Amino acid sequence: MTTTPAAPATPAQPPFAAAKYIKEIGRGVNGARALPREDAQALFDAMLAGRVADIELGAVLMAYRIKGEAPHELAGMLDAAHAHCLPLAGPPDRIVVSIPSYNGARKQPNLVPLLALLLAREGIPVLVHGTRQFNGRVTSISLFEALGIAPCASVAQAEGQLRSKDRPLAVLPIDVLSPALSRLLDKRTQIGLRNSSHTVVKMLQPVGAHSPAEALRLYSYTHPEYRETLTDYFSREPANVLLARGTEGEVVADARRGGRIDWLHDGHQRTLVDPTAGSIAEVPELPPGSDVDQTAAWIRLVLDGKLPLPAPIATQIEAIRECLQQGTRVAWANPV
Repeated sequence: MTTTPAAPATPAQPPFAAAKYIKEIGRGVNGARALPREDAQALFDAMLAGRVADIELGAVLMAYRIKGEAPHELAGMLDAAHAHCLPLAGPPDRIVVSIPSYNGARKQPNLVPLLALLLAREGIPVLVHGTRQFNGRVTSISLFEALGIAPCASVAQAEGQLRSKDRPLAVLPIDVLSPALSRLLDKRTQIGLRNSSHTVVKMLQPVGAHSPAEALRLYSYTHPEYRETLTDYFSREPANVLLARGTEGEVVADARRGGRIDWLHDGHQRTLVDPTAGSIAEVPELPPGSDVDQTAAWIRLVLDGKLPLPAPIATQIEAIRECLQQGTRVAWANPV
């Protein structure tokens, strides 16, 4: 009887010495220095690969929590993060709208599923990537499940759903898209604080070769001063980003008030929607943000036309359509 020889084991990567990087970033608020982009990429890559010892990893996470990430450090971290995402091919003839969802609802309802379903209903491929659970909040994935839409179990399944002509929507948990990023996100439960991965994961462009031509990323901010930082960052990096003030950290427009929406692409900034002060004229009655079933039921009523779509979300959808129609690839509205 013959036996098949076992495949050779993949050699383990050597440990990564992080001390020289910690010496630069760990000197406190006033003394810390930003790493060069290449060093930030190398360090974050090693963290994602599990090559940094626990004590050093904790030191890095806390150092960046205190110091904050410089824009060029974030760029290096994002390069590393993309290398640790499983390959995800988008439709060959349509731009994907990429929606990160990592905060969930606290007080206001999480209406990311409503935005995604309305776009997909029009034939726009939508990829929602995010966490299954987060800090006891109502996550988008829990709402999709309440709406009868199961998260994808594999990247291949997500690819197939994005190519659907009926409802091109894929809900992809981060633990499927990037187990390495998911593990780093989970460090929050050990340390008690968020870390750099929480910022980087929202900046992902997971589709194809991660180029601006393949996906329109939605990105949000909470504080107005952060908008200036993000505008500067995306103006310097290859980008196709719709930037707006979201709802409690989620990218969907606040259903109660209008807000500015900017399109950042090819080094240019264009304001698609001018800011509006205060609440909208007719503020809709919204479900409690902490209740999954009530939020899902409210979303169904809007989808069925039994409740009006909040005006700020309708405006956001119009801005997305405009970006796609002027995109660098064949848009959903203009198939070959």
